[in-house]
Amino acid sequence: MKTGGQLIVEALEANGVERIYSVPGESYLAVLDALHDSAIRNIVCRQEGGAAMMADCEGRLTGRPGICFVTRGPGATNASAGIHIARQDSNPMLLFVGQVARGIKEREAFQEVDYKAFYGSMAKWVVEIDDATRIPELVTRAFAVATSGRPGPVVISLPEDMLTDEVDAPSALPFTPVETRPGADEMAELERMLAGAERPFVILGGTRWTEQAVKQMCAALEAWKLPVGCSFRRQALCDQLHPSYAGDVGIGINPKLGDYIKKADLVLLVGCRFGEMPSSDYTLLKSPYPDQKLVHIYPDPHELGRVYRPTLAINATPASFAEAFGATAPASTPAWANRTEELHQGYMDWSTPPSDGPGAVRMGPIMAHLEEVLPEDAIIANGAGNFATWVHRFHRFRRFNSQAAPTSGSMGYGLPGGVAAKIIYPEREVVVWAGDGDFLMNGQEFATAIQHDAAIVVVILNNGIYGTIRMHQERDYPGRVSGTSLVNPDFAALARAYGGHGETVETTEAFAPAFERARASGKPAIVEVKLDPEAITPTRTLTEIREGR
Repeated sequence: MKTGGQLIVEALEANGVERIYSVPGESYLAVLDALHDSAIRNIVCRQEGGAAMMADCEGRLTGRPGICFVTRGPGATNASAGIHIARQDSNPMLLFVGQVARGIKEREAFQEVDYKAFYGSMAKWVVEIDDATRIPELVTRAFAVATSGRPGPVVISLPEDMLTDEVDAPSALPFTPVETRPGADEMAELERMLAGAERPFVILGGTRWTEQAVKQMCAALEAWKLPVGCSFRRQALCDQLHPSYAGDVGIGINPKLGDYIKKADLVLLVGCRFGEMPSSDYTLLKSPYPDQKLVHIYPDPHELGRVYRPTLAINATPASFAEAFGATAPASTPAWANRTEELHQGYMDWSTPPSDGPGAVRMGPIMAHLEEVLPEDAIIANGAGNFATWVHRFHRFRRFNSQAAPTSGSMGYGLPGGVAAKIIYPEREVVVWAGDGDFLMNGQEFATAIQHDAAIVVVILNNGIYGTIRMHQERDYPGRVSGTSLVNPDFAALARAYGGHGETVETTEAFAPAFERARASGKPAIVEVKLDPEAITPTRTLTEIREGR
């Protein structure tokens, strides 16, 4: 006889879980008690949104579902930010939520929430376990749902009295991963389409990739001399010094690359849905009928034909497609080979940081320094804001799993994402790239980094504004500032107050030594860069935007 809490932990162990991210609550005390006797590591966080984002990052970087536990009511609603990210970014994640006792449901009991109604449009599946004997079945099913087809979040509601029931239940068995593979006829048709193309382009994105799959894909791209770009915030899917790499297909795309994609006669979408942001509001590929012939490779048949009508649809995971495509080769040097070389050189020019800029701190030289000193396997984590442009455009990602950033555009992701990345890969260097407004959305998770010895380096670009919104505001309502100014703490002092290392940078020349001291400290560190608000983008100042220049 075992309690529901014990059965939950045993089901997690059976499915290979090494750690969970949590904020404790009385609604799942029985699970916390069972974890006491388990080898599963509990990463205790400071707010449920941060905990859920850490679980999302685990799924993002490992391909295995990240696990989050939160309490009922406010805990559950706080965690919804992480659920939304996992859904839009297609990351596998399990959120376990405490629930009121079964006998008092439907009375709006203390902190009662209808989780199926609340999470129904965000999660892949929402289930409430009323019978403890079904825990092994339903938890393992949750792993299968979260990882199959298009991955995503699953929410499991746990009535607190169910967790203390003592029952005789079968031992949990691990879930079985589901792999979909391209057929021989589909691959033959793809080869025929490539043979007839003059201006092809490949876009890599999405999840369910592996390091081996990326290597196979890159080898195939080189064999075919195919130009390739990575979808928004999926830049770690191709070494950006690869001779076929043409650039980031995301926000602020290189105009020359965007023009090439619009004029392409064949586009291969591999693993990605290619939504509003990477498609430049559905202008690179028109929805539902693209101007280009489209080959869409995706692991979930429900996404094939949903936004774009493909010429050829291939229901396959990126890993299985990369293996099959890697076994093909052109009969002769393709006609587009010279264009691929030109596109790669265009990317190299586009991604070279500028040397000038407004204010005492120039971001171009700072990016150039980071490119010199960061190891190839360093993980860059960031949230959302104009500050992220510097990383997306000027950092050349070289290794698989070196980017942790939300395609959903959620602010506040970088710090919890970076904490999780450092816990998962303690041997790798992790840099969190944040804005001042972005950082303070989940700044309390710096305490989590301290508690769990996650020696990240957080670079905060502090310009005293919500930069992206101010930029749009000055463009549409010039000179009428409203709701976008910020008063910030001394971030370096804040780091020291938590027990970490803090640095303040007010000139370009001060960044390199400050960053090195932060790396050498062995502690979670913050390097605050006081940036002139005029440096709102790499190419235009705030004044130029306000004046319509």
